[in-house]
This record gives sequence, C-alpha cells and structure tokens, in this order.
Amino acid sequence: MRSYSFGMPKSPGSGLVKPGAARVRVPLALLGPAFVAAIAYVDPGNVAANLTAGARYGYLLLWVLIVANAIAVIVQYQSAKLGIVTGQSLPEILGERLKTGPRRAYWIQAELVAAATDIAEVLGGAIALNLLFGLPLIVGGIIVGLASMALLTVQSRRGQRTFEVIIVTLLAVIVVGFVTGLFFSGVDGGQALAGIVPRFEGTDSVLLATSMLGATVMPHVIYLHSALTRDRHGVTGDPVRIRHLLRATRWDVGGALFVAGAVNISMLLLAASALRGIEGTDTIDGAHAAVVATLGPAVGVIFAIGLLASGLASTSVGTYAGSAIMGGLLKVRVPLLLRRAITLVPALVILAIGFDPTRALVLSQVVLSFGIPFALIPLVWLASSRKEMGEFVNAPWLRVAGWAAAALITVLNVLLIVLVIAGG
Repeated sequence: MRSYSFGMPKSPGSGLVKPGAARVRVPLALLGPAFVAAIAYVDPGNVAANLTAGARYGYLLLWVLIVANAIAVIVQYQSAKLGIVTGQSLPEILGERLKTGPRRAYWIQAELVAAATDIAEVLGGAIALNLLFGLPLIVGGIIVGLASMALLTVQSRRGQRTFEVIIVTLLAVIVVGFVTGLFFSGVDGGQALAGIVPRFEGTDSVLLATSMLGATVMPHVIYLHSALTRDRHGVTGDPVRIRHLLRATRWDVGGALFVAGAVNISMLLLAASALRGIEGTDTIDGAHAAVVATLGPAVGVIFAIGLLASGLASTSVGTYAGSAIMGGLLKVRVPLLLRRAITLVPALVILAIGFDPTRALVLSQVVLSFGIPFALIPLVWLASSRKEMGEFVNAPWLRVAGWAAAALITVLNVLLIVLVIAGG
C-alpha cells in the first residue's frame, strides 16, 4: 500500500508517539472523507453566489471567500475529529441527548437546510445540461436526479471507498472546469489585493456575502463529515490509532479545502475580471454566454462541464448527508435511493414553475447560512467538552477559533436581517 510520512515520530515498540524516533507513516488510503465533504464547497450554489458577487461587485467580496475557507478548515476538522474520537456522527450524539420535542424541532430545521442544499445542486446540474445540450431545465433536473441515484447505488453496493474515488474524480473535473477560464482572463492584481480588505456596499452586498458564506461553510456537511469518518474508520478506543487518524485527517482536510478554496476564488476572480459590467452576467446562463463571447466557446464548454460535475457530485453527497441527519436524529433509516427520489421533488417544482434558477440558487445559500449556527454551535461545544472527547478535547486556540467562527456567522446573519428590515 502506498504511504507517505508526516507528523510526530513514534518510538518503536512503545505504541506512544514521542519526538526523536521513527516517523509515523500514514497510508494514502486513509485520505478521502474530506474530499467528499469538500464537494459541498464547490456545488452549484457556490457557482451562482461567486459569479454573481464577481460580476456585480468585482473584487469587493474576495475577503468573504478567504474568511469562509479558513472557517471551513477549522469546522471540518472538528467534525471529522468528533466522528473519529467518539465513533458517532454529530446527529447521532445530538439524537441521544435531546428530548423528543426539541429533537424533532432540530431535525425539521436540519431537513430544511438539506432541502435548500438539494435544490441548489439539482438546479445547477439542470442549468449545465441546458447549456451543453439545450435540454429544458425540467428534463435536465430529472436526468441529474437519475444520475445521482446511480452514484448512490455505487456507494451502497461497492462501498464508501469506491464512492470516494468517483467523487474525487468529479472534483478534478470541477477544478479544471472552473479554473481554466482564469488563464484566459486578465486579473487585476491590485484590485484583487484590495478585495482582501473587509467591506460592503449596501444591503445587496451583505446578502451576497451571506450567500457566499452559506455556500462555503455549509451546515449539512458539518453534520456529514463526522458520519464520513465514522463510516470509513469505524469505532476505535485505541488512543494510538486515534492520533494516527487525526494526523491523516489534518492533511485530508487541509488538502481538500485548499482545492475547494482555490476553485471558489477562481470563480470570483474570473467573474470580476471578465464578466463585470456585461449585462446578464449575474445569472449562470448569462455568465456562461459572456464567457463564450469573451474567452471562446471551448472555455464555455469546459465551464459547463465543470458545472455539471458539480451538480452530479454535490447532489449525491447532499443525499448522503440528509440520510445521516435523519438516521441520527430520528433513528429512522430511509434507503438512499428513496430519499433521493423524495428530495428531488422541490427542485423539479421550482424548475416547472419557471422561477429564476440562479436567483433560487443564491437564496438557497442564504437559507444554508442561517442553518450554520444550529450545526456549528453544538459541534464546537461537543468537540471542546473533555467529557465527550477525553484527552482529544479541543486545544484552547481551536476552541476560541470555533466559537469566533460561530459568532461571526451569527452576527453576519443578524446584520442582514437588520439591513433588509431597514431597507438600507
């Protein structure tokens, strides 16, 4: 088995990690869960939010993506760590501790978040099929739903590792699809650097920032990552193995979210440099048309293929997350294919009634942002509890970073509400 070395050295025969001895070797096979989770960070909702932000405000909101990705690294590591140390997913732990009424209410809000996620993913895939083949959106939505069922069948029959390989392959397609255009557009380095400074320009920019944050730090994937590591690594009470897994997880999360962050930033830079000021570029199809007109049809096709891969991968991962949420909170196991069929309905309804799909995508990400504190606050609390985590409890700096992330997201949501009510 291929492996690589990193982390603290291990004393031969001691079973304990000590400085100055042989290096710990971690198999590459331990990597993967974070790359599945990372799909949620490059789904069609991200495409809509990032392209809209870049086309409408240029480089102004670049800082939001940087902050959001930093938060995502902290959050996803804590979720993965919770699953490894406790052998349970976040929904399972909450399901055991909440009384019946609060548990059901909590499940309802989590399901609303999962539904908003699914709408974004199916709409994005449908738009991609429309751009590539001219298919009606409703037909494209059905095809995306059926394709995601096929991916879920692979997961149930061939196992999680095979599923991870397929998802990572789709992630590679997404990277090519959304980064290629950047090589053909002229990014203004000075303005991009200025975009690192936090600031807004009115209520709409706050709405977009909230949407971008919701699209990047997604609540359903906070629940999911703990389930992914539990399913992959199983339950272990061996402290040495837990340390080994946590080291691998740090590399897994860091690598996966570096890739996702680079894709998100590339989308905004592309829109800011090549699409700003062009009419209609605040929609995905309009942005695609502008990409074709300014950068050429080949880049436009690659862009649409990336969007399609994003929709197919993310809708499968989203269904996996919804199943983990329901199973943990309600102790109800619904077959993945049945759940996929049920959750496909809202997206198809939106497509059938003719609601602006890009607007629906952006609004769905705002819903996700409002759901983040409900997932993030319990996660940080549990990961910072010595009773739950034992010797693997969060270090003080990680505890502070987790609570700061939860506070920042909550404040941004409150600011959005105030500005909308004030009409500012």
